[in-house]
Amino acid sequence: QVQLVESGGGLVQAGGSLRLSCVGSGFTFDINTMGWYRQAPGKQRELVAKMTSGGSTTYGDPVKGRFTISRDNAKNTVYLQMNSLKFEDTGVYYCHKIMGNYFPAWGQGTQVTVSS
Repeated sequence: QVQLVESGGGLVQAGGSLRLSCVGSGFTFDINTMGWYRQAPGKQRELVAKMTSGGSTTYGDPVKGRFTISRDNAKNTVYLQMNSLKFEDTGVYYCHKIMGNYFPAWGQGTQVTVSS
């Protein structure tokens, strides 16, 4: 079955960095768009960043210039490098995959907490 397993979350001071990883299994990783979304308490889930199978990227406005998404298809892994973290980056970060408009799936999420 499809699995997305995130890791790398934690507690960090404002201005610091974290790197999230998501390992996928049970599907053909390299033909899927892989992405990261986040949800803060009381807020809707929002796009952080995504990368298509061809390498095109899209970033949410709040993270542009600070976060970088990358993928290693040989390792079935997508990464999110988060720099210059702010308090408002706090939330649960979810890995997501989709193939075109089909077969979406979510990971279980990893908590990122930025202390001000």
